[in-house]
Amino acid sequence: MAELVFHSVARSVRSKHNNAFIALGQNMLQVLVMVAAFYFMFQLFGIRTAPLRGDFVLFLLTGIFLFMTHVKAVAAVMGAEGPTSPMMLHAPMNTIISISASALGILYVNILTVLLILFGYHAVFGAVEIQNPAGAFGMLLLAWFTGCAVGLLFMSIKPWFPTTVGIMSTVYRRAQMIASGKMFIANTIPASMLAVFDWNPLFHIIDQSRGFAFRNYSPHVTSWHYALGVGVVLIMLGLMGEFYTRRHVSASWYAKR
Repeated sequence: MAELVFHSVARSVRSKHNNAFIALGQNMLQVLVMVAAFYFMFQLFGIRTAPLRGDFVLFLLTGIFLFMTHVKAVAAVMGAEGPTSPMMLHAPMNTIISISASALGILYVNILTVLLILFGYHAVFGAVEIQNPAGAFGMLLLAWFTGCAVGLLFMSIKPWFPTTVGIMSTVYRRAQMIASGKMFIANTIPASMLAVFDWNPLFHIIDQSRGFAFRNYSPHVTSWHYALGVGVVLIMLGLMGEFYTRRHVSASWYAKR
């Protein structure tokens, strides 16, 4: 099974381009374009320093890295090959392998992207100082895990309501542009506004990652335990839904839709 997952991960990484380096470059370019867009937008508004004491670009990166990892994990797992895929006609193949391959493939690409961008910034513009690298990396993994959990839940109900689930996933990923709170500090949000963002596990993860990355910031209104709990619950619901769907799904459904 591990060998099948390995080959499926390689296939998943190359699915966007035959050359794995170009696929990695495309992912890096997406992150860099978003960082540049937000950087110049803040410059236009006259904001040249981070809302907390520290490197302004690192403040942007801690939000954008986790946001991109989360939404890409949602899209990758949701788009994994399901029980009606032609690949499932090969006896060793099953949906768990395809889901694992999609999830691990996007994690592999995003970790390489993060390391290369941080190394480039460190080498060209100045030293990157992260107070607790292990904790910050743990938040990256948690953003990926919760994204996989949401994607698995969408995948499990997609055969039943393909159009509705497609719209829901698009709305969810677009809403994360604001709901993730990647451009502001949770400690500064008024209590009346906190409920708007508090439901979102990615909001908690990004704020906690800044607590690990910056020496002078201590999150008070968020908790990574909440994000982990939500992720575990969604994984369980997604697995139960996928098992039920796999036993009832038929290729003829899509002909009727």
